[in-house]
Amino acid sequence: MELRQLEYFVAVAEEANFTRAAARVHISQSGVSAQIRALERELGAELIDRSGGTATLTTAGQAALAQARATLAAAGSVRQSVDDVTGLLRGSVRVGMVTACTVPQLFDALAGFHSRHPGIELSLQEGNSDSLVDKVRTGVLDLALVGVAARAPDGLTSMVVIDERIVAAVPPEHPLGSQKRVTLEQVNEYPIVSLPVGTGVRTVFDRDCGGVGITPSIALEASAPDAVADLAARGVGAAILSASMLGAYRNRLTAVELTDSTTSALLALVWAPNPSAASARLVSMAQSAFGLVSP
Repeated sequence: MELRQLEYFVAVAEEANFTRAAARVHISQSGVSAQIRALERELGAELIDRSGGTATLTTAGQAALAQARATLAAAGSVRQSVDDVTGLLRGSVRVGMVTACTVPQLFDALAGFHSRHPGIELSLQEGNSDSLVDKVRTGVLDLALVGVAARAPDGLTSMVVIDERIVAAVPPEHPLGSQKRVTLEQVNEYPIVSLPVGTGVRTVFDRDCGGVGITPSIALEASAPDAVADLAARGVGAAILSASMLGAYRNRLTAVELTDSTTSALLALVWAPNPSAASARLVSMAQSAFGLVSP
């Protein structure tokens, strides 16, 4: 008895027709018929009644159908288990990350994954968040750390690692440097240094400004948060960043709350549903590194 014979038998039983069953399993009708005849000879009983216009199950066929389905399901489980193991021995995982976003927890997860699964090739590419999300959706990347506004992207599984509001970061001598809170209108009276369109922080800023009827006065754009902060620290303009992006510039910049900016800036790990075994393992290790699950 062979698995393919059981597969053909189940196909005929479900289609009630040899021609449709043959098309479903991608072989000729004569091939399906021959294999089911061989199965019937081995079992010593007719499984399919061929006398009418449709292929119907005999009493023996009805008794065999449930077991045939169970056997095929068990074989599929064995195959999946082996695939999961081999998927953690070889293959590749393609990771995306927001440009110039230094996140030690992600790097810890990548290093730990490489140490435990040296046979799997890891690749890392940077880009803006919109582009990275598109690449995960189309399968170019397996997972990505991205900045988004308000909520994680639709159609992807996600894990939010940072949820905060944007601020205006200015040097102490800036006219806003002595303020704790300002409005979006007030900050837009001065030149703005910002991340480019397609990044989560910029999406939040543009959305909130539009919500109060303001067109942002962007003086300069830079793709790296450190570059935006450095330009602001040199007096070029007010930097629009999330508080966690200020990093080493906290002693040179003052974070001023934007009272009418209400959209959350999120940093999230995103991946497609039904990831490969290797991708799922890396996601699990990232969750542990970020302290969102027990290691």
